[in-house]
Amino acid sequence: MTASLSCFERFRQFNLQGRLMLPNVWDAASARVFEAAGHPAIATTSGGIAYARGLGDAQRIGREAMLEEIARIAASVAVPVSADIEAGYGLTPEEVALTVRGAIAAGAVGVNLEDNGHGRLPQPLFDAAAQCERLKAARRAADLAGLPLWINARIDTYLLDLGLTAEQRLAETLARGNAYLAAGADMVFVPGLSDVLEAAWLAQRLHGPLNLMALPGVAGADPWFDAGALRVSLGVGPMLAVMGLVRRMADEAMQGEWPAMNAHNYGFAEAEALFARG
Repeated sequence: MTASLSCFERFRQFNLQGRLMLPNVWDAASARVFEAAGHPAIATTSGGIAYARGLGDAQRIGREAMLEEIARIAASVAVPVSADIEAGYGLTPEEVALTVRGAIAAGAVGVNLEDNGHGRLPQPLFDAAAQCERLKAARRAADLAGLPLWINARIDTYLLDLGLTAEQRLAETLARGNAYLAAGADMVFVPGLSDVLEAAWLAQRLHGPLNLMALPGVAGADPWFDAGALRVSLGVGPMLAVMGLVRRMADEAMQGEWPAMNAHNYGFAEAEALFARG
Protein backbone atom coordinates (compact mmCIF):
# COMPACT_ATOMS: atom_id res chain seq x y z
CA MET A 1 0.00 0.00 0.00
CA THR A 2 1.36 3.42 -0.97
CA ALA A 3 2.68 5.43 1.97
CA SER A 4 1.11 8.75 2.91
CA LEU A 5 2.44 12.01 1.51
CA SER A 6 3.52 13.01 5.03
CA CYS A 7 5.65 9.85 5.23
CA PHE A 8 7.44 10.81 1.99
CA GLU A 9 7.99 14.33 3.30
CA ARG A 10 9.23 13.09 6.67
CA PHE A 11 11.83 10.86 5.05
CA ARG A 12 12.97 13.71 2.80
CA GLN A 13 13.44 15.93 5.85
CA PHE A 14 15.44 13.26 7.70
CA ASN A 15 17.87 13.12 4.77
CA LEU A 16 18.19 16.87 4.35
CA GLN A 17 18.73 17.63 8.03
CA GLY A 18 21.78 15.34 8.08
CA ARG A 19 23.40 12.91 10.48
CA LEU A 20 20.87 10.25 9.49
CA MET A 21 21.96 6.80 10.62
CA LEU A 22 19.94 4.49 8.40
CA PRO A 23 19.71 0.78 9.26
CA ASN A 24 19.09 -1.77 6.51
CA VAL A 25 16.75 -4.69 7.17
CA TRP A 26 15.85 -7.93 5.44
CA ASP A 27 12.54 -9.02 6.99
CA ALA A 28 9.74 -7.86 9.28
CA ALA A 29 11.54 -9.03 12.43
CA SER A 30 14.71 -7.06 11.76
CA ALA A 31 12.58 -4.06 10.74
CA ARG A 32 10.62 -4.15 13.99
CA VAL A 33 13.79 -4.45 16.08
CA PHE A 34 15.37 -1.36 14.50
CA GLU A 35 12.10 0.55 14.75
CA ALA A 36 11.74 -0.38 18.43
CA ALA A 37 15.28 0.88 19.06
CA GLY A 38 14.12 4.33 17.99
CA HIS A 39 15.35 4.66 14.41
CA PRO A 40 13.13 7.21 12.64
CA ALA A 41 13.44 5.47 9.26
CA ILE A 42 14.73 2.20 7.84
CA ALA A 43 15.86 0.86 4.49
CA THR A 44 15.97 -2.58 2.96
CA THR A 45 19.11 -4.47 1.96
CA SER A 46 18.93 -6.38 -1.31
CA GLY A 47 21.76 -8.67 -0.23
CA GLY A 48 20.13 -9.48 3.10
CA ILE A 49 16.76 -10.18 1.48
CA ALA A 50 18.38 -12.39 -1.15
CA TYR A 51 20.34 -14.38 1.44
CA ALA A 52 17.20 -14.89 3.53
CA ARG A 53 15.58 -16.42 0.44
CA GLY A 54 18.55 -18.68 -0.27
CA LEU A 55 19.87 -16.63 -3.19
CA GLY A 56 23.03 -14.70 -3.94
CA ASP A 57 23.03 -10.92 -4.21
CA ALA A 58 23.09 -8.88 -7.45
CA GLN A 59 19.54 -9.14 -8.81
CA ARG A 60 19.25 -12.91 -8.61
CA ILE A 61 15.98 -12.49 -6.74
CA GLY A 62 14.04 -10.70 -9.49
CA ARG A 63 11.65 -7.76 -9.47
CA GLU A 64 8.42 -9.34 -8.25
CA ALA A 65 9.98 -11.31 -5.42
CA MET A 66 11.88 -8.24 -4.23
CA LEU A 67 8.79 -6.05 -4.33
CA GLU A 68 6.91 -8.63 -2.27
CA GLU A 69 9.60 -8.46 0.41
CA ILE A 70 9.64 -4.66 0.36
CA ALA A 71 5.86 -4.59 0.79
CA ARG A 72 6.03 -7.02 3.70
CA ILE A 73 8.69 -4.93 5.44
CA ALA A 74 6.93 -1.60 4.80
CA ALA A 75 3.67 -3.00 6.16
CA SER A 76 5.38 -4.18 9.35
CA VAL A 77 6.56 -0.75 10.58
CA ALA A 78 5.18 2.75 11.06
CA VAL A 79 8.39 4.57 10.09
CA PRO A 80 9.35 5.51 6.51
CA VAL A 81 10.99 2.76 4.45
CA SER A 82 13.46 3.21 1.60
CA ALA A 83 13.80 0.32 -0.85
CA ASP A 84 17.00 -1.09 -2.31
CA ILE A 85 15.93 -1.85 -5.89
CA GLU A 86 19.48 -2.69 -7.02
CA ALA A 87 19.90 -1.72 -10.70
CA GLY A 88 16.15 -1.58 -11.31
CA TYR A 89 15.70 -5.21 -12.47
CA GLY A 90 16.10 -4.29 -16.11
CA LEU A 91 18.46 -2.45 -18.43
CA THR A 92 16.08 0.09 -19.94
CA PRO A 93 14.57 3.25 -18.47
CA GLU A 94 11.12 1.71 -18.97
CA GLU A 95 12.04 -1.27 -16.80
CA VAL A 96 13.42 1.03 -14.12
CA ALA A 97 10.16 3.02 -14.16
CA LEU A 98 8.19 -0.20 -13.75
CA THR A 99 10.27 -1.15 -10.72
CA VAL A 100 9.93 2.31 -9.19
CA ARG A 101 6.16 2.23 -9.59
CA GLY A 102 6.17 -1.16 -7.91
CA ALA A 103 8.31 0.08 -5.03
CA ILE A 104 5.97 3.03 -4.45
CA ALA A 105 2.96 0.69 -4.51
CA ALA A 106 4.77 -1.54 -2.01
CA GLY A 107 5.00 1.33 0.47
CA ALA A 108 8.51 2.67 -0.12
CA VAL A 109 9.17 6.41 0.19
CA GLY A 110 12.68 6.22 -1.24
CA VAL A 111 14.75 3.99 -3.50
CA ASN A 112 18.40 3.17 -4.14
CA LEU A 113 19.19 2.80 -7.84
CA GLU A 114 22.71 1.66 -8.70
CA ASP A 115 24.84 1.91 -11.85
CA ASN A 116 26.26 -1.61 -11.57
CA GLY A 117 25.47 -3.70 -14.65
CA HIS A 118 25.77 -7.00 -12.74
CA GLY A 119 27.36 -8.74 -15.71
CA ARG A 120 24.64 -7.80 -18.20
CA LEU A 121 26.71 -5.13 -19.94
CA PRO A 122 29.98 -5.20 -21.92
CA GLN A 123 31.51 -3.09 -19.12
CA PRO A 124 31.05 -3.23 -15.31
CA LEU A 125 28.98 -0.04 -14.97
CA PHE A 126 26.23 1.54 -17.00
CA ASP A 127 27.52 4.34 -19.18
CA ALA A 128 26.93 7.54 -17.22
CA ALA A 129 24.61 8.95 -19.88
CA ALA A 130 22.56 5.74 -19.93
CA GLN A 131 22.31 5.76 -16.14
CA CYS A 132 21.11 9.36 -16.27
CA GLU A 133 18.26 8.29 -18.55
CA ARG A 134 17.37 5.52 -16.12
CA LEU A 135 17.34 8.02 -13.24
CA LYS A 136 15.18 10.41 -15.26
CA ALA A 137 12.72 7.56 -15.80
CA ALA A 138 12.66 6.88 -12.06
CA ARG A 139 11.96 10.55 -11.35
CA ARG A 140 9.21 10.72 -13.98
CA ALA A 141 7.53 7.66 -12.48
CA ALA A 142 7.47 9.30 -9.06
CA ASP A 143 6.31 12.64 -10.49
CA LEU A 144 3.45 10.96 -12.34
CA ALA A 145 2.39 9.44 -9.03
CA GLY A 146 2.53 12.91 -7.49
CA LEU A 147 4.95 11.78 -4.80
CA PRO A 148 8.34 13.22 -3.71
CA LEU A 149 10.22 9.91 -3.84
CA TRP A 150 13.75 10.22 -2.42
CA ILE A 151 16.05 8.79 -5.11
CA ASN A 152 19.48 7.71 -3.90
CA ALA A 153 21.84 7.18 -6.85
CA ARG A 154 24.39 4.52 -5.97
CA ILE A 155 27.79 4.71 -7.66
CA ASP A 156 29.85 1.51 -7.67
CA THR A 157 33.22 3.00 -8.62
CA TYR A 158 34.59 1.97 -5.21
CA LEU A 159 33.01 -1.49 -5.06
CA LEU A 160 34.31 -2.65 -8.43
CA ASP A 161 37.81 -2.81 -9.83
CA LEU A 162 37.61 -0.50 -12.85
CA GLY A 163 41.35 -0.28 -13.40
CA LEU A 164 41.46 3.36 -12.30
CA THR A 165 44.02 5.15 -10.19
CA ALA A 166 42.81 6.61 -6.90
CA GLU A 167 42.67 10.06 -8.48
CA GLN A 168 40.80 8.81 -11.55
CA ARG A 169 38.32 6.90 -9.41
CA LEU A 170 37.56 9.95 -7.30
CA ALA A 171 37.15 12.13 -10.39
CA GLU A 172 34.88 9.56 -12.05
CA THR A 173 32.77 9.32 -8.90
CA LEU A 174 32.35 13.09 -8.75
CA ALA A 175 31.46 13.34 -12.44
CA ARG A 176 28.90 10.58 -12.17
CA GLY A 177 27.50 11.96 -8.92
CA ASN A 178 26.85 15.43 -10.31
CA ALA A 179 25.42 14.01 -13.54
CA TYR A 180 23.07 11.76 -11.57
CA LEU A 181 21.93 14.64 -9.38
CA ALA A 182 21.23 16.74 -12.48
CA ALA A 183 19.21 13.83 -13.90
CA GLY A 184 16.85 13.80 -10.93
CA ALA A 185 18.57 11.97 -8.07
CA ASP A 186 18.26 13.52 -4.61
CA MET A 187 21.39 11.99 -3.08
CA VAL A 188 24.55 10.18 -4.14
CA PHE A 189 25.54 6.91 -2.45
CA VAL A 190 29.16 5.73 -2.66
CA PRO A 191 29.49 2.38 -0.87
CA GLY A 192 33.04 1.16 -0.36
CA LEU A 193 34.58 4.61 0.03
CA SER A 194 36.66 4.32 3.20
CA ASP A 195 38.98 7.34 3.22
CA VAL A 196 37.71 10.31 5.23
CA LEU A 197 39.75 12.83 3.22
CA GLU A 198 38.32 11.51 -0.05
CA ALA A 199 34.84 11.64 1.46
CA ALA A 200 35.34 15.28 2.48
CA TRP A 201 36.70 16.19 -0.97
CA LEU A 202 33.69 14.58 -2.62
CA ALA A 203 31.12 16.10 -0.24
CA GLN A 204 32.49 19.59 -0.89
CA ARG A 205 32.19 19.24 -4.67
CA LEU A 206 28.95 17.35 -5.11
CA HIS A 207 25.90 19.42 -6.04
CA GLY A 208 23.80 17.46 -3.57
CA PRO A 209 23.98 15.33 -0.41
CA LEU A 210 26.30 12.37 0.07
CA ASN A 211 25.45 8.95 1.55
CA LEU A 212 28.22 6.62 2.76
CA MET A 213 28.15 3.09 4.15
CA ALA A 214 29.32 1.57 7.41
CA LEU A 215 32.39 -0.58 6.77
CA PRO A 216 34.43 -3.09 8.77
CA GLY A 217 37.31 -1.27 10.41
CA VAL A 218 35.50 2.08 10.53
CA ALA A 219 34.68 2.80 14.17
CA GLY A 220 31.51 4.81 13.69
CA ALA A 221 29.52 7.32 11.68
CA ASP A 222 30.88 10.54 13.19
CA PRO A 223 33.94 10.75 10.88
CA TRP A 224 31.64 10.41 7.85
CA PHE A 225 29.24 13.05 9.16
CA ASP A 226 32.09 15.38 10.04
CA ALA A 227 33.44 14.92 6.50
CA GLY A 228 30.15 16.17 5.09
CA ALA A 229 28.05 13.05 4.52
CA LEU A 230 24.40 13.60 5.44
CA ARG A 231 23.51 9.92 5.72
CA VAL A 232 25.33 6.75 6.73
CA SER A 233 23.76 3.39 5.89
CA LEU A 234 24.48 0.10 7.61
CA GLY A 235 24.01 -1.82 4.36
CA VAL A 236 24.15 -5.60 4.47
CA GLY A 237 26.34 -5.39 7.61
CA PRO A 238 23.61 -6.26 10.15
CA MET A 239 22.52 -9.33 8.18
CA LEU A 240 26.12 -10.51 7.85
CA ALA A 241 26.67 -9.96 11.57
CA VAL A 242 23.59 -12.06 12.30
CA MET A 243 24.95 -14.78 10.02
CA GLY A 244 28.23 -14.61 11.92
CA LEU A 245 26.38 -15.04 15.21
CA VAL A 246 24.35 -17.94 13.82
CA ARG A 247 27.59 -19.60 12.66
CA ARG A 248 28.99 -19.24 16.18
CA MET A 249 25.86 -20.78 17.67
CA ALA A 250 26.03 -23.59 15.11
CA ASP A 251 29.63 -24.35 16.07
CA GLU A 252 28.79 -24.27 19.78
CA ALA A 253 25.78 -26.54 19.27
CA MET A 254 28.08 -29.10 17.66
CA GLN A 255 29.81 -29.22 21.05
CA GLY A 256 26.50 -29.52 22.90
CA GLU A 257 26.65 -25.91 24.21
CA TRP A 258 24.79 -22.63 23.67
CA PRO A 259 26.63 -19.73 25.40
CA ALA A 260 26.19 -17.34 22.47
CA MET A 261 22.48 -18.07 22.34
CA ASN A 262 22.23 -17.31 26.05
CA ALA A 263 24.33 -14.14 25.75
CA HIS A 264 22.21 -12.70 22.94
CA ASN A 265 18.81 -14.01 24.03
CA TYR A 266 16.02 -11.65 22.98
CA GLY A 267 13.31 -13.25 25.09
CA PHE A 268 10.14 -14.93 23.89
CA ALA A 269 7.86 -12.46 25.67
CA GLU A 270 9.83 -9.55 24.24
CA ALA A 271 9.49 -10.98 20.74
CA GLU A 272 5.76 -11.53 21.18
CA ALA A 273 5.36 -7.94 22.39
CA LEU A 274 7.26 -6.69 19.33
CA PHE A 275 4.61 -8.22 17.07
CA ALA A 276 1.59 -7.58 19.30
CA ARG A 277 0.19 -4.97 16.90
CA GLY A 278 0.16 -7.48 14.05
